[in-house]
Amino acid sequence: MKNVKKLCSVLLAGALALSATACTGSSSSSNSAGSTTAGSTASTGSTAAKSNATDFNSLKVGTDHTDIKADLKILTHRTDIVNTTFKKYITEFQKMYPNVTIKYESVTNYADDVTTRMSTDNWGDVCMIPASIPNTELADHFEPLGEVDTLSKTYNFVTNKAYDGTCYGMSSTGNVQGIVYNKKVFKNAGLSDLPKTPEEFLKDLQTIKDKTGGKIIPLYTNFAAKWTMGAWDAYIGGCATGNPDFMNLKLAKMKDPFAKASFSEGTGPYAVYNTLYEAVKRKLTEADPTTTDWESSKTKINNGDIATMVLGSWAVTQMQQAGKNADDIGYMPFPITVNGKQYATMGSDYCYGINKNSSDDNKLAAKLYIKWLTEKSNFAYNEGGVPIVKGAELPKTLEGFKNIQMIEDTPAKKGEEDVFTNVNNDSELSLNSDNKHVQDIVEAALNGTKTMDEIVSEWNQKWADAQKKDNITVG
Repeated sequence: MKNVKKLCSVLLAGALALSATACTGSSSSSNSAGSTTAGSTASTGSTAAKSNATDFNSLKVGTDHTDIKADLKILTHRTDIVNTTFKKYITEFQKMYPNVTIKYESVTNYADDVTTRMSTDNWGDVCMIPASIPNTELADHFEPLGEVDTLSKTYNFVTNKAYDGTCYGMSSTGNVQGIVYNKKVFKNAGLSDLPKTPEEFLKDLQTIKDKTGGKIIPLYTNFAAKWTMGAWDAYIGGCATGNPDFMNLKLAKMKDPFAKASFSEGTGPYAVYNTLYEAVKRKLTEADPTTTDWESSKTKINNGDIATMVLGSWAVTQMQQAGKNADDIGYMPFPITVNGKQYATMGSDYCYGINKNSSDDNKLAAKLYIKWLTEKSNFAYNEGGVPIVKGAELPKTLEGFKNIQMIEDTPAKKGEEDVFTNVNNDSELSLNSDNKHVQDIVEAALNGTKTMDEIVSEWNQKWADAQKKDNITVG
């Protein structure tokens, strides 16, 4: 019952949570899709299963507990690879662990549906932790994987799903925030240098529109898919400020954080959202945003019918694989320059979490499989993401970021883990979890109902009201 009560509060606070910082190729239409199963039915009760005495960091995949028997059920948002890539992973893992059966269940409307399912204890053994679960409640649902101080010596992003010094979720891959673009379209338009400021970016979009007679959409919003719009929130931190402390240490305590005057010209959250506003206002986006289509947009940018889309690095490989022109798809840094330097926020995608209510055998088998996925499968690299093991080589898709300073958000201070979440939720802006405030920008620019300054003025008032409600000292 305790979990039911907490999940109810989560659903009320973030019913539309979309895990914008953990975006993938899922659309948001219907419920669950396919599944992948391999291996024989296994019994439980292996004498090797002493998971409470073997933490994630110390396990050695391929040599430890190879006689373990377990049946794992894994919930995933990756509807696109559940019957291909994941099936191959199971086969490879079972060469070392033949008595571990693994079944994937893909869920299309992942964040909402899995949040609801977690009101019970038997949702499965492993899931991608929904963004709607506050870090303060991770221990109510998930098995601890180890201490942050220990794991952080080997792995990236271990603070993303951690609380009070304990990690409960291991990232599946890391994302860098930039812009997917068609290199051939830019080249044909005579654009050899990538833009470094919002105004340069808008000028490039205008050039593409003018030189193609409007046949190529300069910036595709994917407005109708809704969840894709939330991606814009991911750029307001490190990309726009160059400050790793901005998102988790400063934003919740800042006065008028969305105002243009709060940052130097062309930087800060205002510059990010105003880029979208101006692109729509100047008719550099699709004519009717309500008719956009996520799935077909992949093929369109691959074919050169779309020039750019503002999405995390996770999207690059999907756009490359959507047609015959993989080599035309590139990834550029977001066009903001702070004191002469460009930055890119680097962060965790969805994290694997293990059900704390699973059997000990299943918990141990799940740790071994997650460890194999993290260290051996090459999943992050193949998906164009930042590998989870520290020091691993960046994928080719990020070759355009060699001279860009990567920034990982500083975790909140101990005792202040909920400060940003509370202000963010109470303001009803729900940055990085809801898309409505970004969609409002498109509608206002398209219809001319509000200026960008009027929009951020309303946001700042909501932010101030939330700070007052949560007794935040504004500085």
